[in-house]
Amino acid sequence: MGIPTVSLIAVGLSMDCFAVSISSGLIIKDLRLNHALLIAFFFGLFQAMMPILGWLGGKSLLGPLCIVDHWIGFGILTFIGAKMIYESFKLDADKGWLNPMNFSVLILLSVATSIDALAVGFSFGILCVEILVPVLIIGSVAFIFSFIGVYIGDKFGHFWEKKIEFAGGLILIAIGIKILIEHSDHLF
Repeated sequence: MGIPTVSLIAVGLSMDCFAVSISSGLIIKDLRLNHALLIAFFFGLFQAMMPILGWLGGKSLLGPLCIVDHWIGFGILTFIGAKMIYESFKLDADKGWLNPMNFSVLILLSVATSIDALAVGFSFGILCVEILVPVLIIGSVAFIFSFIGVYIGDKFGHFWEKKIEFAGGLILIAIGIKILIEHSDHLF
């Protein structure tokens, strides 16, 4: 899998972080640089760690799944993308945002926004994708998007949050379709 594809995956995965960062920027009173750096660090770290865990799980199942690996990758990315699109229509009250500067809340938000990265890492494992470069790209992109998202949320986040999460879902579904097309000789 090439760097452009991995970069698109990273952008898609970062949309959850971006949306939550925007919400965090809305919540934090008297926003400071250290607030944005802390949120970005945790989101980037978890976005980088989860694909490694998923990749290890995917590699362990590699042998029996080689025939349908592309279908599994497509299914996982489509499911995650559809979930993101669905969640983009939820009311903010349904999401239950809490103070992101509380350490336990920050950990929970980091885990929640990186579950998708775990599933993507799993698909990387079964597709035999080397993990180091994707992890560095995914973690870096999540850090950057999260950092920027906190400041956007502080200024005017309520206008963009749902559209960003929706776009991230569409990107992941498109990448799933691209995987199927690349493996079209095994489609049927």
